[in-house]
Amino acid sequence: MQAALAIIGEDLKLVEQQFRKDLQSDVPLIRKVGEYVLSSGGKRVRPILLLLAARLSGYTADKAVPLASVIEFVHTATLLHDDVVDSATIRRGLASANTLWGNEASVLVGDFLFSKSFSLMVGVGSLDILRVISGATTIIAEGEVMQLLYTGEIDLTEERYINIIRSKTAILMSAACEAGAILGAVSQNQQKALADFGMDLGIAFQLMDDILDYVATEEEFGKSIGHDLEEGKITLPLIHTLKKCSDPERAIIEAVVEQDEMSLDDFRAVSGIVKQYGGIAYTVETARFYIDRCKSYLELFAPSPVREALLSLSEYIITRSK
Repeated sequence: MQAALAIIGEDLKLVEQQFRKDLQSDVPLIRKVGEYVLSSGGKRVRPILLLLAARLSGYTADKAVPLASVIEFVHTATLLHDDVVDSATIRRGLASANTLWGNEASVLVGDFLFSKSFSLMVGVGSLDILRVISGATTIIAEGEVMQLLYTGEIDLTEERYINIIRSKTAILMSAACEAGAILGAVSQNQQKALADFGMDLGIAFQLMDDILDYVATEEEFGKSIGHDLEEGKITLPLIHTLKKCSDPERAIIEAVVEQDEMSLDDFRAVSGIVKQYGGIAYTVETARFYIDRCKSYLELFAPSPVREALLSLSEYIITRSK
């Protein structure tokens, strides 16, 4: 991450300023909720990806910063909606917006951020970028619905789960990279390579989140550990475990998944089974596969500090602890 910040750190500060500027509204609650979510931290991976992709593509004009702000607008909107759907109480180590202001305010401010992002994209003046990002928001919504449909489905396959996270998480990282490529007017092959880089990076990013739900502390993770399990979300560590474990162990997992509330003992029982059958190690191995593959896409670009920063960012994804 430090290699990336050394290159686009100043631009990233401008993104933060742009975000606050774009939050301007005659309704004070919109700004209050938006600034709370913004100031609560976050790695800004999506704006960083857009800025680096634009640099790698040779773009030097002034549209990258406002577009990076748009990407963070879209991401923030999805967080607000996700926390309502998931009944989350913690986000980035702080009380979630829906805990402080209620579900109604969180959903409506999320709606504002979504709609505002489209007007900001129009200001960038590129129909291709508008197509890519608006298409991504549609796919994100489809991914959220798919995840809802498969909640509690212990027979969920790995292939189907990867498709869910490709839609729910990875598509926005892919769109960020592709938007940067479009700004730089690179070849179609290079544009696709950057889009594919973002997609595989996003899949690995979500897989590492899946692991942290089982092994991190709440302070490290910034949200409740075991929350996915309590919500009945079947993620890759559990999918792998369910293929390997005994019938009695499967029955234990199924009983916990079906419960409305999960005790600490329940969580320890399931996480113990997951670790016993290598669910964590398998998920790390799968994430590594996607990171190694996403690195290959950058071979279409000449060696440079920006390319090295993107490679370093991909390594950060696989080693992060929060």
